[in-house]
Amino acid sequence: MMPHLRLRLCIATLAFAVVSPARAAQPPEPCVVIAHRGASGYLPEHTLLAYRLAIQLGADFIEPDLVMTRDGILVARHERQLQASTNVAELPEFAARRATQTLFGTTVTDWFVEDFTLAELQQLRVRETRPEVRPGNVAFNDRFSIPTLAEVIGVLREEGKRSGRIVGLYPELKDPEVFRARGLDPERALLAELKGIAVPVYIQSFDADSLRRLRPLTTLPLVQLLDSAPPDAAPLPPPDFKAIAAYAQGLGVPKALITGPGEFVARAREAGLFVHGWTFRGENLYLSPAFRSGTDPVARGNLAGEIAAALERGMTGFFTDQPDVGRQVCPM
Repeated sequence: MMPHLRLRLCIATLAFAVVSPARAAQPPEPCVVIAHRGASGYLPEHTLLAYRLAIQLGADFIEPDLVMTRDGILVARHERQLQASTNVAELPEFAARRATQTLFGTTVTDWFVEDFTLAELQQLRVRETRPEVRPGNVAFNDRFSIPTLAEVIGVLREEGKRSGRIVGLYPELKDPEVFRARGLDPERALLAELKGIAVPVYIQSFDADSLRRLRPLTTLPLVQLLDSAPPDAAPLPPPDFKAIAAYAQGLGVPKALITGPGEFVARAREAGLFVHGWTFRGENLYLSPAFRSGTDPVARGNLAGEIAAALERGMTGFFTDQPDVGRQVCPM
């Protein structure tokens, strides 16, 4: 059997193997299902097959995190480090590329995407980043190369045409200041790739300066990503919603800010900002206690219920590793 036929069969098998949870209460208004790094609950993240499956499972948007190669090409990786998500450590020809950097105050020794050209990077093969939680995904290790943004857009077009529906793109620029320091321009590179894409697009980033750079260059909606404090730290002060609304249309926030105490969503919406939540994953390990099923951290809990609860608080879109479950909560 040809390799591409085997992969198509894998997609079909996965699509039919998904266990349908109990349908949750219908959300009060339309909502947006965003496939987090593709259908990453079922396949290694940021692979073309994961994006393709996500669309087939009903996602409204697919989300590629974007970093840049040494020669300025945008590729889909969650982070600049490569060891956790590829086989780079096993390739002797790249042993000398191992380097040490300080990331958020921590010294990290790894292989970094900006030290590779695209041609070199595509010699690597992708691996599951959560093997203990998703052992089934490990069966797909070393089958796929790191995709470029252009290839992701190609899948978007192919699957949109096949399905007869419009599926959007929700890219995130990761660490844009690092690439600018190397003389690259990730913001303009992204807009060049998006030219003529003809599907809905949201652009997101944690980097407010990057979004402010984008604002005069595009009419596309921009989304400011926010983080929450570590569990053992004091809560972060609320953001300046009005200041963010001067350059962005929405917020992407951890689900705890949505479902926790206070009126975070209401205050954001008063400032004219929509709120999209992250990340909704089906395993007990990632679910809030009220939605877990049993004590096995890898077992599936009530993801549909957790999503529905956040929607009731005013969230209008969400990032999920299991877009089929999200689609059940938010029917087309």
